[in-house]
Amino acid sequence: MNQRRLLITIVLFLGFSLASAHAAQPPKKTEAEIKQLLIQESIAGYKGSCPCPYNTDKAGKACGVRSAYSKPGGASPLCYDKDVTAKMVDDYRKRTNQ
Repeated sequence: MNQRRLLITIVLFLGFSLASAHAAQPPKKTEAEIKQLLIQESIAGYKGSCPCPYNTDKAGKACGVRSAYSKPGGASPLCYDKDVTAKMVDDYRKRTNQ
């Protein structure tokens, strides 16, 4: 009878442990969520006030063609989903254990 109790105790302990470990992990981000995070990081890392066409400058005017994104050469911030490659998403997942 003692062996049976011990076995039940071990099974219950393992079950609760696995449930706790699973509940502690944050839900995995979708590809769309990762792309938005990478775009936000890219824009936040840009030093000027016009990284993307849809941003506004210090005077509150739309950046449009004056944005770094619109100018060839120089800085190339990520502004749109299409700018984020599958490799960038994969790298993010590896880096963050997603």
